[in-house]
Amino acid sequence: MKINRFLIAVLAGMIMITSCSDDYLDAVDTAYLDSERASELAAEDPESLNAYLSGVWAFMVAYNIGGGGDHDDFSYMSVLHSKDMMCEDIVMMSIHWFNNDYDMINRMYNYRRTNMDWRVFYTMIAKANEIIGFFPEEPASASSKGLLGQGYAVRGMAYYYLIQIFQNPTGEDGLPNLAAPGIPLLYCDVDGLSEDEQTRRKGRNTVADVYAQIESDLTNAVKYLEGGYVRPAKIFINVDVANGLLARYYLLSQQWAKAAEAAGKAHGRYSIMGESGLHDGFMDIENGEWMWGFDHSTETQTAYASFFSHISDIAPGYAGLGYSTRGIDARLYSQIPSSDYRKALFNGPDGSASAPTTAARRPYASSKFGDKGDWTMDYVYMRAAEMVLIEAEAYAHLGREADAANALKKLMANRDPGWNRTSATVEDIYLQRRIELWGEGFGYFDLKRLNKGVDRNYEGSNHTTGYKHVVPAQDVRWTCQIPMGEMQENKQISSDEQNP
Repeated sequence: MKINRFLIAVLAGMIMITSCSDDYLDAVDTAYLDSERASELAAEDPESLNAYLSGVWAFMVAYNIGGGGDHDDFSYMSVLHSKDMMCEDIVMMSIHWFNNDYDMINRMYNYRRTNMDWRVFYTMIAKANEIIGFFPEEPASASSKGLLGQGYAVRGMAYYYLIQIFQNPTGEDGLPNLAAPGIPLLYCDVDGLSEDEQTRRKGRNTVADVYAQIESDLTNAVKYLEGGYVRPAKIFINVDVANGLLARYYLLSQQWAKAAEAAGKAHGRYSIMGESGLHDGFMDIENGEWMWGFDHSTETQTAYASFFSHISDIAPGYAGLGYSTRGIDARLYSQIPSSDYRKALFNGPDGSASAPTTAARRPYASSKFGDKGDWTMDYVYMRAAEMVLIEAEAYAHLGREADAANALKKLMANRDPGWNRTSATVEDIYLQRRIELWGEGFGYFDLKRLNKGVDRNYEGSNHTTGYKHVVPAQDVRWTCQIPMGEMQENKQISSDEQNP
């Protein structure tokens, strides 16, 4: 279902207005109604406030968040792609945009990437707080509950990413790193905290504090979204997506039984695509496996400064034109059985003469992500396949390896029909995550939560010369420093609290 394209285009422009606030965390302001009138509309006609949500979705695909006009700056998906480039599974065949991420040096307090990551998620938090603030009292209608639930979902999701980028969520012992200093927490008045407490929480709350906030926000999201709300399109969050976000959090926080339960609830109403769907270019939100994404139009696409410009070796962007072709790690490719439909999404070591672009004919180049010809390829944020993988992994962590295999069969029946194992370990499922979710923004976060490093320097490695890094878990290169602007302007964080 399409939404009002003109509204999205207008809001995408409005969302770039910079706030006059002295607080660096209040990075971007999109308010166009006073709070009193907005609260009245929340009670009278909550659907009229979908514009606020549409503004959030527009911001998540906006170009030039950092203000420098850089083509590696396109909000949410640029964060995910930059983190993917730090890992082992994607090979950057030619050095171009995202080079410093691939080199694992793009983490210092005065770098663009650190500032952009921070700004993206704290802007989402600020806008979520506006929405939550519309409801000083418990809403009654399904529409109002849907609006409030999505506000909580966005806020919880933003904290979920921030705590992983700016801290090690897992300690050296493999357990949650709960006592480590985390990130600031921002609230609105309806959260019920005193002004003094809100000020205090702008400091470096512990990982445990941040986890508690994520869990509270996402369980609230599920609570309100299961109250009869029906989303108008897949760019909005429904209860399935909220359960999916909760499943991601439970996997991160090692609450395995809860992760399995939430993931099972999340994917229950969605089908797993078959072989033909796998080869459709991962660019259409109408795919029955997609749970949440962004439905691009000619008004919202950002051409060369976009996810597909950098990930698709078929689209005429930086990757497809050969400036920075993306390939699969040779060792990972070798682990995909020839009977697995997903192997055909990548060239082998000899390349492919039938590929549509020169870049896509290179050895190990990817054909997973396609091209519609007008840059309106949709962005996928959540798929049912990911939820099946979470469910299976959670069972494996619990020692229920037979249940893990049974859960995984829901996916593998449509990926490698001959796969018929009676048990599956955590490592078995991690391999399937690497294959299934390649290029979708999960690699870095999986490595950090599982306390793993990377080794690009093995015999036969196809990683670019000079970038064959070996980086162990817990290395400082995995964690960004807090941005310079935040350190200068946030009086609740002292200079000695900066990350190494």
